[in-house]
Amino acid sequence: MNDIWAGMQAAFRLIFTLDADLVEITLLSLRVSLSALVVASAIALPFGTWLAIRRFRFRRTAIATLNALMGLPPVVVGLIVYLLLSRSGPFGVLGLLFTPTAMIIAQVIIITPLIASITHQAMRELWAEYHDLLISLNTSKRQRVMTLIWDGRRTLMTAALAGFGRAIGEVGAIMIVGGNIDHATRVLTTAIALETGKGDFALALGLGFVLIALALVVNLTIHALSRTEREGTW
Repeated sequence: MNDIWAGMQAAFRLIFTLDADLVEITLLSLRVSLSALVVASAIALPFGTWLAIRRFRFRRTAIATLNALMGLPPVVVGLIVYLLLSRSGPFGVLGLLFTPTAMIIAQVIIITPLIASITHQAMRELWAEYHDLLISLNTSKRQRVMTLIWDGRRTLMTAALAGFGRAIGEVGAIMIVGGNIDHATRVLTTAIALETGKGDFALALGLGFVLIALALVVNLTIHALSRTEREGTW
């Protein structure tokens, strides 16, 4: 209990004094996770919706594979991205290893299947409701996808927030590809791991409370901006 109390005190001290290191790693955490979320959502939302309305051979296999990829081990993703971006890898010439870009790439790979799978489940139910109407209107596949995305946007927001939650809390993959370099690739989760390894549990808990608060603020902000509670769908 003493460690928890000390962690809460450390969190309040870091926040209210606007600790420079805390501000830096918090902003980097947000930049990496939100960038990964935007890229992953741009891929996963249309793909999950397309998978819900499209019928093709091996569709069930594709869906099962997508669901299985939700459980991708982050350290394995980090290792694969590391090998691809290392100097001896095919993309080593780009010099992306140990940069925020490498961390974004790893997070995109991790959260895209999660967002796509949740999207597919939600859009499959919506497609069953809209199927006859959209077919009778002779809409194109693109129009069907865009219609479902628009009408199911609140559910898709939940899928995106689930992806953000996993991204902001990720540590294994970004530790491998980012290197936890001070003032370069250190984010909240890797800072927590570092302080825990050093035995500074109070500071580690303080950073943990900051991370939880950050995730809550982002979620509440998105809900407020979407006005879901004002339209009776909270």
